[in-house]
Amino acid sequence: MTLASHIHPLLVHFPIGLVLIAALFEAVAIGTGLERWHTVAVANVQAGAAFAVVTAITGWLLAKSMAMSGMQAVEWHRWLGTIAALVVLGAAITTAQAGRSTTVRRAYHVALFGAAALIVITGHLGGLLVWGADFLRP
Repeated sequence: MTLASHIHPLLVHFPIGLVLIAALFEAVAIGTGLERWHTVAVANVQAGAAFAVVTAITGWLLAKSMAMSGMQAVEWHRWLGTIAALVVLGAAITTAQAGRSTTVRRAYHVALFGAAALIVITGHLGGLLVWGADFLRP
């Protein structure tokens, strides 16, 4: 295993937290109309996107190094994680223009909340891979 593949489990939690917090803060911004919540959400989604891309790459390296390719759960986790990273990256890219157009702001919202949903699903699959099907039981 390479060093990069070893750090996937360490990196993965940071973009998860950043993107979920961004989605929460953006929901508060929508609900309250206060732009400062949007500003914090944008900072989180931009940092989350950068880390998500690196995390997805290290995840691919980890799966390859452990000869896990072809396992159905790994493949779902791999591709959903990749899609989530790309959607978060799309949300981060739209933040540069999100204040200028309601259409762009709407696209940002769809991408951010869609990415948050994908991250929750992907994270659950990752938990299943690491801890097994009973990992949520007390």
